[in-house]
Amino acid sequence: MLSILKHYVISKYFRKFKDRRELETWQHQQVMHHLKKIIPRSNFYRELYHGLDWQNWKEFPLIDKQKMMERFDDLNTVGIKKEAAFSLARESERTRQFSPKIGAITVGLSSGTSGSRGLFLASSKEQCEWAGTLLAKALPKSILSKENIALFMRANSNLYETTQTHHLRFQFYDLLLPLEAHLAQLNRDPPTILAAPPSMLRLLSQCLSQGLLHIAPRKIIALAEVLDPLDEAYIQEAFGQKIHQIYQCTEGFLGITCPLGTLHLNEDVVVIQKEFIDKEARKFVPIITDFRRTSQPIIRYRLNDILTERKTPCPCGSCFLALEKIEGRCDDIFYLPSLLHPEKLVPLFPDYIRGAIADASDEIEEFLVIQSDSHHIKIALKATSAGSLHACIKASLEKLCSHFQCQLPHLHFIPYEENQQDKKLRRIRSEYIPDSRFILSYFKIP
Repeated sequence: MLSILKHYVISKYFRKFKDRRELETWQHQQVMHHLKKIIPRSNFYRELYHGLDWQNWKEFPLIDKQKMMERFDDLNTVGIKKEAAFSLARESERTRQFSPKIGAITVGLSSGTSGSRGLFLASSKEQCEWAGTLLAKALPKSILSKENIALFMRANSNLYETTQTHHLRFQFYDLLLPLEAHLAQLNRDPPTILAAPPSMLRLLSQCLSQGLLHIAPRKIIALAEVLDPLDEAYIQEAFGQKIHQIYQCTEGFLGITCPLGTLHLNEDVVVIQKEFIDKEARKFVPIITDFRRTSQPIIRYRLNDILTERKTPCPCGSCFLALEKIEGRCDDIFYLPSLLHPEKLVPLFPDYIRGAIADASDEIEEFLVIQSDSHHIKIALKATSAGSLHACIKASLEKLCSHFQCQLPHLHFIPYEENQQDKKLRRIRSEYIPDSRFILSYFKIP
C-alpha cells in the first residue's frame, strides 16, 4: 500500500509539466535511462538494437503484436516461456480463478479481438506503479475517500486486486454471468464508480430506465470498447452525467479523460509517436514506448488503433496529447472501388461509416456494419421500424461515397442480433483484406 500511495502522490501532485518542450525533454531522459536497464536484460532488444545510437531511439525499428508474441521468450526479462504463460492464463480463465502467477509475476491474456490473443506480464513493482497512477487519474476524489468500484470485465486480474485498500473496494462483475445476477448485486451493493464496456453500460442504462436498476454512481467510466456517440448519448441521458473513458490495452494504461471529459494520452507513462495515416484529418496510429515496464518491455511498439487528434488544445490546460476520439482498429477500415479509377480502392475510416449510419435517422437504436468484400456490405439495424430506414441508410452512404469519390457497394440488410456480454462490441467491422497494391497511394499502409 505504501508503494501504491507513493506512485499516487507522484502522479497526482509532482509529475507536472509547463509545456510540450519540458515534457519531451523529460521523456527522452526517461527512455534513455530505461534503455540502459532493458537492453542488457532482453535478448530480443539487444539483438534488434545492436550497433544503433540510443540517442536516436525514436527511429529504432518498430515491433508489433505479432513480433512480440513470436519472440516472447527472448523479449521478456523475467525468463518466462510463452507456452507456460499461455497454459496458466487459459486455465485461469477456464476455472474463473483470476490469480495466475509464475513466481512473483502476474500473467494475463488479452481479449483477442484483433484475431489472436496476447500475453501480458507484470511484476509486483509494476502493479503498484500502475495502480497508483490509475487511482491518481481516475478517482473523482482523494485516495482517502471511500469508493465502491464496480468493474465489469471479461476476466479479473491481480492488477485490479492490487488497488484494494481500506477505503477503496473493487467488485469484479464477470461478463460471462447473466445480466440478472449483476442487477441483483448492483442493487444490493450500489457502486460509487461504475466502470464497464459501453455495450454493458448501455444495457445497464436500459435497466435503469425500466426501473430494474437503482444506482446513482458518482462517476461512470467506459473501457475496453470504442465509445460510439450513439451509446454515449444514450448512457449520458439515462444516468444524467458525462461518461468518462479509459484507454487501456495489453500494451499499457494509455489514456484517460480529464475532468472536462477530454481523452488525454498518459504521456507521463508512455511516449506516443504519431504515424499519420491521414494528416489532414488528424488520424494516426500510435507507436508507444513505455518507459516504466521492465518485465515485458514495450519499445517502439506499433498499435493497430486509429486515433484522431483533437483540433484545439483542451481547456483543462494539460500539455498531454488530447484526442477527439478513438475510432477503432486499422483492420476495420473499409475499402471501396474508386469512381475515377475502378481498379483502385478508396479507404474509408470506421468513423466515417459510423457517422453516416448515425446521421441517417434518429430512430436508430443499435447498428452493425460489416464489409464482406469490395462490393458488399451487410447492415443490421435495431429500430422501431428498421425496414423503413433502409432508404435513409442508403442515401446517407451514397452521400458519403460521393464525397470520397468511391462506388457505393451492394447493401444487404440483415436481422440485428444482440451482442454477447463477454464479447467486445464492434459496430464497424471489416472481413475484407484488400491487396495493398490496389489501395490509392495517398493512404499510408504499413
